[in-house]
Amino acid sequence: MPSVTVERTHLQLLTRPGATPREALAPGLTLEEEHPCPVATYRALYGEVGRPYFWLDRLAWSDEQLASHLARGDVRVWILRDDKGMGGYFELMKHGDGSVEIAYFGLVPSRHGRGLGRLLLERAIHEAWEWGANRVWLHTCTLDGPAALPNYLARGFEPFKRETYQQLLPDA
Repeated sequence: MPSVTVERTHLQLLTRPGATPREALAPGLTLEEEHPCPVATYRALYGEVGRPYFWLDRLAWSDEQLASHLARGDVRVWILRDDKGMGGYFELMKHGDGSVEIAYFGLVPSRHGRGLGRLLLERAIHEAWEWGANRVWLHTCTLDGPAALPNYLARGFEPFKRETYQQLLPDA
């Protein structure tokens, strides 16, 4: 299998953003929490959102492992939908230290370029703070889309750790 050197950047928000009203969703868009998120729904989103970026971790999980994870009280999943179906999602995970991680976040490729990434990230941040976070954090890497890091930085995230690793890439 071929491999590539990847730089992962961990980012965080230590304070809640100022009182900015949540932007209303455009007509035809919904963003709702699904708890627990059905395994088939999660797999479809994880696969479609993550395929271009080589998301592989959860592909190895059995349905039972994934169902158990999604049913946990410290995991929450929101799904963005429009008239064409599922458009993206975010997954929050609350940690024992009081922080909330945006564990997964993204749009299906057909929804890129419409400003939905900003909207989805702002909602993820809002929901994390509403859940009682003392810190909101996430990580991105050089395999992610070119808009990912600028979106995080524009929403106020600050880098706190960088690491480099080798990622095996599936054969084409």
